[in-house]
Amino acid sequence: MSALTVSDDKSLLDIAKIHHFLTTESTWALGINYETVARSIENSICFGAYKGKDQIGFSRIITDQATFANLVDVIVWPEYRGLGISRKLMEAVMVHSSVKGVRRFTLATSNAHGLYQKYGFTALRKPDTFMEVYAPDIYTKVP
Repeated sequence: MSALTVSDDKSLLDIAKIHHFLTTESTWALGINYETVARSIENSICFGAYKGKDQIGFSRIITDQATFANLVDVIVWPEYRGLGISRKLMEAVMVHSSVKGVRRFTLATSNAHGLYQKYGFTALRKPDTFMEVYAPDIYTKVP
């Protein structure tokens, strides 16, 4: 594989490719529309992983850049999995200025606990203090 680069330059992102993955292959955003993906990228800190100019991975942080951050959408296109790309994305995320000094940095995962534990993520210390409004099928509902 040629050199891998990771960048937080949003102008390099292939939003159509990200949207296609999320709406057809993810477990958390099936049916999401393009406009919602574009708006989420516009309002987040984003990272693309690239082999040459081809985007092969993506991650996104939702943060106020002072006290709280939430890591979402850590994805690597299937044909590039197992090559350390998620680790490279995580390394870029963890040193990014937007998360330096935040008190709480959260994420949700159903299958990558081992990856995130390497970067200091643990189960919630006080799960009884967290609440949520959760609408897992929001993108597939007809308005």
